[in-house]
Amino acid sequence: MRLFLLKKEYYGGIASFFSYLCKVKSSKMAKKKILFINQEISPYVPDNALSIMGRELPKTIQECSHEIRTFMPKWGIINERRGQLHEVIRLSGMNLIINDTDHPLIIKVASIQSAKVQVYFIDNDDYFGKRLMEKDEQGEDYADNGERAIFFARGVLETVKKLRWVPDVIHCQGWMSAVVPLYVKTAYQDEPSFADAKVVTSLFSQKLDKNLGDDFKQCLEFRETTQEILKDYKDNFDLNELCKLAIDYSDGIVQSDSLVNDELLAYIKEKNIPFLGYSENVAEACEDFYESLYPVEE
Repeated sequence: MRLFLLKKEYYGGIASFFSYLCKVKSSKMAKKKILFINQEISPYVPDNALSIMGRELPKTIQECSHEIRTFMPKWGIINERRGQLHEVIRLSGMNLIINDTDHPLIIKVASIQSAKVQVYFIDNDDYFGKRLMEKDEQGEDYADNGERAIFFARGVLETVKKLRWVPDVIHCQGWMSAVVPLYVKTAYQDEPSFADAKVVTSLFSQKLDKNLGDDFKQCLEFRETTQEILKDYKDNFDLNELCKLAIDYSDGIVQSDSLVNDELLAYIKEKNIPFLGYSENVAEACEDFYESLYPVEE
């Protein structure tokens, strides 16, 4: 995966700086509930632009006096003992039907002590278990990556419902969370937990070598998410098509990497969607961006 790498020391420094700025601004900004749905979070997976952002952005936004919840997949590479993960029995036990097959949803939780951030993990033996992330041991994309993304998206949304927590903003980071905007605006649009939420998608310079499966569009069908609303998307659903799907159903887009695909940047401009361009000052910029998605009260 080609990612713009950020040095931990440098990024931690600007995160601390913007934490200070947030404390200065917090009295002026309306407190919000932010749901972060991340593909990767450091230290549970190796450091890269996506995983560092997955840790530092929720941490900094929380330090700005906003309430957060954070989710990621329980990738097979995660050491549960070292990370002190444990199952949340009251949240586990639901079965999600993907491609006509029942898949048990398991919820685990752990805390990043240094960041004071609690992380919920979406787990399932079929889709995660002892498997790696998007590529197998031979470096090949998993054939069911599309189904895994669907399971992750629905797993997060069902768990948030069980928590009886109503987010103001849902911030999705990484291709694994790219199905979430579609479901929030269609299948879950009438759910009290999500009816008024604004959805933000962060784009990174990620790469998948294969498409998401010949039956990906069929697997996406759920409640009001029908073939009719998916008809304008290519049957050969590759990463670019997945990102366009996320863009179409998001209220705002963040460019979190200087190397994001030019085709996607042009697509955002064409769709005239609120857009936050690439900046190293991402924490402060995101907080302001969240606020901008809400109309100013007279």
